[in-house]
Amino acid sequence: MKLPRLLLCALALAGWTGASQAADPLAPPAILQELRSFRQMGSVLYIAAHPDDENTQLIAYLSRGRSYRTAYLSLTRGDGGQNVLGAELDEELGVIRTQELLAARRIDGGRQFFTRAIDFGFSKDYRETLGIWDRQQVLADIVRVIRSFQPDVVITRFSPQPGNTHGHHTASAVLGLEAFKLAGDTNAFPEQLHTLAVWQPKRILVNGPGAFGRGPDPATNTTGLRLDVSGTDPVTGESFSEIAARSRSMHQTQGFANFSGFGNRGGRPESFQLLDGAPATNDILDGVDTTWGRVRGGAEIGQRTDQLIAQFTTNDPAASVPALLELRGRLNALCASLRTAENSSAHPDSSEPLARRVGAPVLEEKRAQLDRILQACLGLSVETTVPQAEAVPGETLKLSHTAKVSSSVPVRWLAVRYPSLNQEVSRPVNLRAGEAASREAAQTLPANTPLSQPYWLRRDHSPGMFRVDDSERIGQPENLPAFPIDQVFEVGGQTLVVPDEPVLASTNEAKDGIRRRLDVVAPVSLKFLSEIRLFAPGSARSVEIEATAVRAGAEGTLQLDAPAGWSVAPASKSFRLGSVGDRARLEFSVTAPSTPDRAALKAHATVNGARFDSQRIEIRYAHIPVQLLQPPARLLAVGLDLAVRGREVGYLPGAGDRVAECVEQMGYKVTQLTGADLTAERLQGFDAVIVGIRAFNVRTDLAGRLPALFGFVEAGGTLIEQYNRPNNRANDSDTNRLAPFNLHLSNDRVTDETAPMTFLAPDHPALTTPNRITQADFADWVQERGLYFPNEWDDHFTPLLACNDPGESPKKGGLLVAQYGHGYFVYTSLAWFRQLPAGVPGAYRLFANLVSLGKPASTAETGNVK
Repeated sequence: MKLPRLLLCALALAGWTGASQAADPLAPPAILQELRSFRQMGSVLYIAAHPDDENTQLIAYLSRGRSYRTAYLSLTRGDGGQNVLGAELDEELGVIRTQELLAARRIDGGRQFFTRAIDFGFSKDYRETLGIWDRQQVLADIVRVIRSFQPDVVITRFSPQPGNTHGHHTASAVLGLEAFKLAGDTNAFPEQLHTLAVWQPKRILVNGPGAFGRGPDPATNTTGLRLDVSGTDPVTGESFSEIAARSRSMHQTQGFANFSGFGNRGGRPESFQLLDGAPATNDILDGVDTTWGRVRGGAEIGQRTDQLIAQFTTNDPAASVPALLELRGRLNALCASLRTAENSSAHPDSSEPLARRVGAPVLEEKRAQLDRILQACLGLSVETTVPQAEAVPGETLKLSHTAKVSSSVPVRWLAVRYPSLNQEVSRPVNLRAGEAASREAAQTLPANTPLSQPYWLRRDHSPGMFRVDDSERIGQPENLPAFPIDQVFEVGGQTLVVPDEPVLASTNEAKDGIRRRLDVVAPVSLKFLSEIRLFAPGSARSVEIEATAVRAGAEGTLQLDAPAGWSVAPASKSFRLGSVGDRARLEFSVTAPSTPDRAALKAHATVNGARFDSQRIEIRYAHIPVQLLQPPARLLAVGLDLAVRGREVGYLPGAGDRVAECVEQMGYKVTQLTGADLTAERLQGFDAVIVGIRAFNVRTDLAGRLPALFGFVEAGGTLIEQYNRPNNRANDSDTNRLAPFNLHLSNDRVTDETAPMTFLAPDHPALTTPNRITQADFADWVQERGLYFPNEWDDHFTPLLACNDPGESPKKGGLLVAQYGHGYFVYTSLAWFRQLPAGVPGAYRLFANLVSLGKPASTAETGNVK
């Protein structure tokens, strides 16, 4: 038996996860607030492009202050941004930022949705954005969210009129406005109407100018209104601005860990401009019936909820149980009646147009919310724990089910259901107040259970769009439980089903209770010891794969799959891993084609007749739950002509990147440096020192060490500093003293990765030695040319390259080289941190020239990557 799709939708809309049930019981004031929320039928959907674009104070005000159903639709997951916490970028960064948004919504009370659009990096023109995204697919996703969430009002963060902002921002408003017009049209995306109904919001507004200084020009529309979003949360007593600051501080990969921009108790009016729909004069929900009276036969539900709220006693929430049960029975009957009417050929009489009738998704959501309120008033908690957070398909799960009730209301624990097994175990027991009842069970995880992997990452994707096979998942923030459980109870003659899932219960160093969801894993994980491997054309190199036992006795064969032109020997290798955690390194010889080429090499293991090809990536940060990713194990093999000079390189990490590994692949010995290593004595012996991205933004130990670094250059070394942001944030370190000569950073960037390159000093050693750089070396670059280019520099610097986005003047600050003493100082804003891990051959050849600056020809090693 599967969970009904409408119930799944309701649980997703409500932001439910079973793991939160035992960890976050509702206190009486929160129960009362949930009742107020249940009573309210108004709803608002906020639309923007990225994590951190949302107006957290407005969301907190609408959700917590006015109890409206409030959601944020972020068109992307922030995959193309930068990460101040670590080295995760692209898909891994998108997973982190998904969880950061969910953490933010848990604070401000909103819900979270996404489309399949990928944040492919900064875009200066919304038309470019819509060309890289699949416009119709993103539009369909927004329409789907509108039809499932059924908002009364849609609000965009940005204007649909092009302006001085990110192209994704403008595109989010352009598509939001178009989706507003299509969501109520039966001819638009009719395939959605098999499970959803059309829905037409009352109006669409743009929010601003206001917070963040990124609002639209008020001249875009003369019909506007202002809304005071000050006030305090009725549960916690915090001001909405304080809640907003805490919510925004969850965007820690973007540097907002200590954000206090809203952290005061004062008011802050928000302004809105009408984009389409019915005008509003006094309030954004003008003309919207926010009561149960908008539902045919629902007025009595609203009246009885009013009575419940008036009679609710915070000292005795259980006293409300009889009234809740009566209300629940009436709501179930109402839903059944409306379902019958919807299934009939004739629609029920209603003053609301068809596209404005509250439908099944909202009512199912309200039913789930009422069940949570009933559960909280009973003091009923459930939890299913497992001894391990991971399970292999076909494995037996040892489940410990626990149920506990704190009130004296009679509650009977009827059964435990396992929907994925179509099984129910019935052993009725009466719960006793204050005493935990438990059941032990052993159930088999179905052999066809997919490995845990974010649903949007299960398939390869284009540069602009994720591919999702299950249309019901589109829009949702994360996966459903790997092994769903229903706990079935009887209360007052009614059946109450509480959703649950297996968790590993533990504590951290602060003794906080931690619940980790069950992940489904392979019996063996695979990992290439390097994610990229460079080959001279026609050469053979060894490639090592590490197999790690996730379960004892993992035994099988390993194969390395290569495309045509690449050869692998031997065809396969056997392995046997006795204990959990045992590792075996298996070596294959790979021969590259005789001409330059790039290929993805894939590994797979066969264990007990089943094929597994996944690697294991754990993401651990204190502000989000543990994330386990299991993408296919792949190696990027790059055959190229490459020469290098020098041997020893020091790498000083910044905000996190994979450049050091890539430099090692070029044939250099790379030593990771700390701030304490930046002394004249320690730097002796290095041919070059490379400084990681944003080092001057995230480190405070560099300013005092610069004399030693500059002394290293003066003595004949090469210092390569990668990009930093200009010093325009309060938490940034000083970026005005990062070079031995004057150098001023700007926000200039070239986002077109195909932008033509002009050689400003074609005979400079950096462009000729030991690899002669040509226009061909700038082919196949990814995402962007570079970012935060200097726009002013001392005459000692020689600008080597110029490029620009369409319609802009050439940017000449992407690669600056200066002689200083006997050595070279290089400042480069070209996006090496993206190009080198992506295996762009020309990027390797040019970067090798930078590292080789000043080194004599006697140290040249042509074909060093053999």
